[in-house]
Amino acid sequence: MQLLINTPTLNIQKLLQCHSLIPINTHICNIIIPSPTTMASSFCYTILLILVLVSTSHAQTGLVLPLRRDAATSQFYTTFQMGSNRATINAVVHLSGQHLWFDCDNYTSATYAPIPCDSAKCEAADGMGCNGCNGPARPGCTNNTCGTASSNPFIFYITSNGLYEDTFSSKDRVELPEFIFSCVNSDYLAGLASAAAGMVGLGRRFDTAFHKVVADKLNLPNRFSICPPSAGIGKLTIGGGLPAKSDISGMLKSTPLIVNKPVSNQPFFAQNDLSEEYFIDVRSIRVAGEAVEVKESYFAIGKDRTGGTKISSVQNYTAMHTSILKPLARAFDKAAADLGMRSAAAVAPFRACYRAETVKRTAAGPEVPAIDLVLPGNDVYWRISGANSMVEVDRKTMCLALVDAGSRPTTSVVIGAHQLEENFLEFDVAASQLRFSSSLLVNNKSCSRL
Repeated sequence: MQLLINTPTLNIQKLLQCHSLIPINTHICNIIIPSPTTMASSFCYTILLILVLVSTSHAQTGLVLPLRRDAATSQFYTTFQMGSNRATINAVVHLSGQHLWFDCDNYTSATYAPIPCDSAKCEAADGMGCNGCNGPARPGCTNNTCGTASSNPFIFYITSNGLYEDTFSSKDRVELPEFIFSCVNSDYLAGLASAAAGMVGLGRRFDTAFHKVVADKLNLPNRFSICPPSAGIGKLTIGGGLPAKSDISGMLKSTPLIVNKPVSNQPFFAQNDLSEEYFIDVRSIRVAGEAVEVKESYFAIGKDRTGGTKISSVQNYTAMHTSILKPLARAFDKAAADLGMRSAAAVAPFRACYRAETVKRTAAGPEVPAIDLVLPGNDVYWRISGANSMVEVDRKTMCLALVDAGSRPTTSVVIGAHQLEENFLEFDVAASQLRFSSSLLVNNKSCSRL
C-alpha cells in the first residue's frame, strides 16, 4: 500500500532513513518507534505517527468510494482513478461480476502492464488461454497476454479479453499498484449508464473480484458494503464496517449467504462451481403483517439448482416467480384498498397499479402496505416499504415495483436495484453473512448522510 501525504515539504525517502530499522517497503503499521531524543528524531517520530494514524484509519474504515445512481438506467456506479495519469473511471457495480473491466480505447499509462500467459499471476487469476493482437501495442492490444472473458449482463455475446495491471487510486489518497483489470473496447459498453466506462465486479467466488483484490492489497477483511442512494452520493466500502459516525447498527439484521452451485450467468463455468451470486434464504412473504399463501417449494433451491432468492445490482426491479407474485399482488391489493388506495389500469411490466392521488405521501415515500421477505431466525425479515415498494409511472399512476419472472425462472426471486435504494447492505464474504437494513428513510436517514 502506498499512502500519499499532501505535505509539500515532506521527503518520504529521507523520512524512512531516519531510523535504520525501517526499510523502504516496511508496512508502516508494524513499526516500533523509539522515544525521540533529538530534534531530528522528534521530527521523524511525529511524521511516522501521522503515517501510523493514516494507515490505521484505513484499516478501520476500509476503502470508501462514492456510489451514485444513474437516473436513466437506475444503475449504481462508482468513481476512481487508474494509471500514471490518474484517468477517472466510472464503473457500474455488478454484484456477480468477476473483476474490474473498462474501456481502454483511449487509455494511456506509463505504469500499465499486461499479465503474461502461463505466468503465476495468470494461473492465480484463473486465466483462460492466451490473447494476441494484430495492431500496434497499446492498452488492450498486446501479445502473449493472459485471457479472460469479461461479463456484461446487458448484452448477449462475450469477447475474449486480456488481463492487465495498473495503479488504482482513490480520492482519499490510497494508491494500489499492480491492480488487476481487463480491457474492453467501447462496443462492449452497450447497456451501461451513459457516464460509465466499465463495471466493478463484486462476485462472490472470484479471486480477481474487485473487493477481494482491494482487501488482499490492504490486508483488510474480505467484505464489502453498499449503500445505494436514491439521490446524492452513497458509499461502496471495501473491508471496513459501518461509517464511524453512523448510528444505524440498531437497524441492522443478519442472515446467512447461501452457497449454491450455479445455473450461472457467467460466460464460462464448471458444473461444480460455487455460485458467484449472493443468495439468501427467503422462506416466506408477508404483506401488511399477514402471511401470503405460497408453497415453500417455490422459494427453495431445487435439485437442478434453480430457485432461491438472490440480490442483483443490475436488474431494475425485483422479479418473482409467477406463482409468488400473483398471490402477493392480490394480498397487496386488498391491503391497499384498506388504506383507501384506488386501483388503476396496469402499466407494463407492472401488475398492480393505483391512482396516485389516493396514495398518501411520507418522508419515506408512499404510505403503502409493507412487504416482508421472511428469513431464518427470530424476527428476521427484509422489509420493502415506501419508496422501495412503488414506482411512479406518470403523474396519475403509481405501481407496485415488482415484475413477473415467468413460471420457470432460473431464480425464484431476484431482489432488484429499486428495492436496494437507501438500504445498507454489508456482504461479509469470508463469514458468509449479510448484514442489512431496510429503508433508512423510515428512520429519517439516508445513504448520502451516512
